[in-house]
Amino acid sequence: MGITKTEIFTEQQNEIATLAKAFGHPARVAILQHLFKINACICGDLVEEIGLAQPTISQHLKELKNLGLIKGSIEGTSICYCINAENWTNMKAVMLQFLDQDISKEKCC
Repeated sequence: MGITKTEIFTEQQNEIATLAKAFGHPARVAILQHLFKINACICGDLVEEIGLAQPTISQHLKELKNLGLIKGSIEGTSICYCINAENWTNMKAVMLQFLDQDISKEKCC
């Protein structure tokens, strides 16, 4: 596997790119929207809600959890997922700072 050369970019650039990964697939966006709507969920509910296979949903949940945007707790034989409020707030601050940049009114190109 090749080197990604992330070390040549700033910590902020790497953080923004990592966080943006959460929105890089519509299934992850749908999962986040559903978790916000109901404030907790079992993986099986997501399969019914989103319409993808359980292993696919599990992979997207794993990615969101690795990014720290969701957290899960084991309840019997199921895992209940919810938004990680602290990390979500931090992600919003980082992304808003990046997205709030204005284009110069001067001519360009």
